[in-house]
Amino acid sequence: MPMPITYLFVPGNRPERFDKALAAGAGAIVLDLEDAVAPADKARARAAIADWFTVHADQAARIVVRINDALSPWFAEDLALLKSAGIGQVMLPKTEWQAQVDQVVAAVQAQVRVLPLIETARGVRNVDEIAAADGVLRLVFGTLDYAVDLGLSGDETGLIYPASRIAIASRCAELAAPVAGVTPAIDDEARIRADLAFARAFGFAAKLCIHPKQVAVIHAAVRPTPEEQAWAERVLALAAGSDGAAQLDGKMIDRPVVLQAEAILARCAAAPAG
Repeated sequence: MPMPITYLFVPGNRPERFDKALAAGAGAIVLDLEDAVAPADKARARAAIADWFTVHADQAARIVVRINDALSPWFAEDLALLKSAGIGQVMLPKTEWQAQVDQVVAAVQAQVRVLPLIETARGVRNVDEIAAADGVLRLVFGTLDYAVDLGLSGDETGLIYPASRIAIASRCAELAAPVAGVTPAIDDEARIRADLAFARAFGFAAKLCIHPKQVAVIHAAVRPTPEEQAWAERVLALAAGSDGAAQLDGKMIDRPVVLQAEAILARCAAAPAG
């Protein structure tokens, strides 16, 4: 299966929204136990997630649970939920050390896949070790919390260094390309597209969503144009029929061009049509 392009958050204490989120077209939904849930509602949210996941275990590949961070008072109970319910994908907020990922994997004692959220200065400093930890599926950049941690001005140039570090760490660890942070402006399609384009410039291939409206916008922005798809198909057809160097439209077709064409067609497969 292609890796998700969109990860749609839904509050863990709003089980009436779980089915709607699953039907919204996102590649994955993130049942949130952290920021979206008040302390008094954490236990109720865990119970709601456990009950719903039991019924929807056939959709496990599309379900991620964002637990509370390793230093929170709810961490141990969240890990117990993952183990008892058999939840296989977990988003770990404020990941700053490889040992935090190791702790999740050891506690769940199953084929759990971790999506570490890199959203602090320490997380960026240690991102290579985090990416290399056993059980990591792909990295996620928590841009809003990172900006708060460093007191950034709001100029996106402040995200260039951490975005580069996260993308390079992902590639060196042979992980799937990382996931970009949320765009708070729910209805601002231009802003969503600009944020996605900024992240893709560094090698990110997916994005967090906070509303179903954002899902289709992101899929459309990622999907290659018909012209790009036609070009890629021509390149691969020409390369398959050539024993050596070939030319297309007066340009040399070499290995990097073939890889680019393959990447375009992979994006066609990953981004839902419509």
